[in-house]
Amino acid sequence: MNRKSKGYLLIVAVFCAFALFIYGAYSPARKAQKQQIFCIKFKNSIEKEAVERHMNAFASLKRETKAIVGYSAGRTIEPAGKPGAYDVVHYLTFQSEEDMKAFEKSDEFKAFKIENEAAWENVLVINADIQQ
Repeated sequence: MNRKSKGYLLIVAVFCAFALFIYGAYSPARKAQKQQIFCIKFKNSIEKEAVERHMNAFASLKRETKAIVGYSAGRTIEPAGKPGAYDVVHYLTFQSEEDMKAFEKSDEFKAFKIENEAAWENVLVINADIQQ
């Protein structure tokens, strides 16, 4: 290959790499269509460290389960000094109802549930569409 051809080949390769980079940056992300909210009340005897372990373990499900599009969580805010009905909330989004069901049936979620449900006093799960 002569020098001129190598130069053109290098330019084409750089252009292709740039095009792939732009395509990746602007390709549409997975769009969430369904949401699932887990509200959890812990038993009074549960230590704060156990609650933190619970929060970290649930958050790790996002990394372990491909069905989850988005995840956020937090502690509930007690209204006007009244005791809250739940202690923490986990908010998950999915592309479809099938993804939501697949998450609930996943080995990772089942293991999380077995490991943590002894600490739960009450659990409320809300499934809903996401209004566009």
